[in-house]
Amino acid sequence: MNDTTRLSPAALPISAIRETAVNLNRPECVLCTAAGDLYVSDKAGGIRHIQSNGDARLIGAQPGLIPNGFALMRDGSFTVANLADNGGVWRITRNGQAAPHIQEIDGIALPSVNFVWLDDAERLWICVSTVRKGDHQFRRDIADGFIAVQDQQGVRVVAQDIHWTNECRTDPTGQYLYVNETFGRRLLRFRIGAHGALSERTVITEFGKGAYPDGMAVDEEGHIWIISVVSNRVIRVSPEGKQQLIIEDLDAAHIDKLETEYLANRLSRPLVYDNHSVKLQNITSLAFGGPDRKTAYMGCINGTSLAIFDAPVAGLKPVHWNW
Repeated sequence: MNDTTRLSPAALPISAIRETAVNLNRPECVLCTAAGDLYVSDKAGGIRHIQSNGDARLIGAQPGLIPNGFALMRDGSFTVANLADNGGVWRITRNGQAAPHIQEIDGIALPSVNFVWLDDAERLWICVSTVRKGDHQFRRDIADGFIAVQDQQGVRVVAQDIHWTNECRTDPTGQYLYVNETFGRRLLRFRIGAHGALSERTVITEFGKGAYPDGMAVDEEGHIWIISVVSNRVIRVSPEGKQQLIIEDLDAAHIDKLETEYLANRLSRPLVYDNHSVKLQNITSLAFGGPDRKTAYMGCINGTSLAIFDAPVAGLKPVHWNW
């Protein structure tokens, strides 16, 4: 078991953080392309497209849609995880049309969906954090999240009993799927089998006080970059589970209070979502961009811009990189 409280100080100072893409609305998730385009989820209901020249437009704003994780598809449309109570996975076309795409699996209605990811085989991975609502979902003794996959064979659940399922990614070989358990404070790995079946569930690492793994990205060396909400930590994890703290921006007293409430199963939304930091605004995700994929763009809950820093290693090229 690894614990970030025993790690050496952060590798990068807070002064290494810069800002880009202002006037955003809860920019929780971000995607980058080789052309220099940024796509950012927008609480107004659509995807914010920020071009390399700085021009920006909102695509597909729609009542009943609160975008979180989203995938850029080969045809230029977006498949979007809907955080709203009506839930499901939506599709937004480039001309701004938005409509439900997947609303049920095996006859069971999808609740709020947290994340979707398109892998190199163009399978869509769907992450549902929990079927519960309200503050009682932030408990360390509840594991009712699941993962589904959509491919040419249809849509089906492939893993269950996950402790607040958050973002997922495949490894550079495409043989494994990594998944964050936010309130289980663990990074899981599954082997991907035929038709997207998941097996060999393995805990790669467990995180300690103040670390709540939310977003993730994978670099070209196969290391997983974990984004911890609340503590504004970026943690690079090796395939063997060794943790390296890259950035940290937190209020120690707030983390102490959060830990007490977490251990007592009393976490509330304000404790998780309110910001207590110097510069970072409750970061939640990371995407590698720039011409060499060494610029790390971080989404967040509370800010109106993207925080960025220069990474020492390039990110793994996503399937949508040249689309």
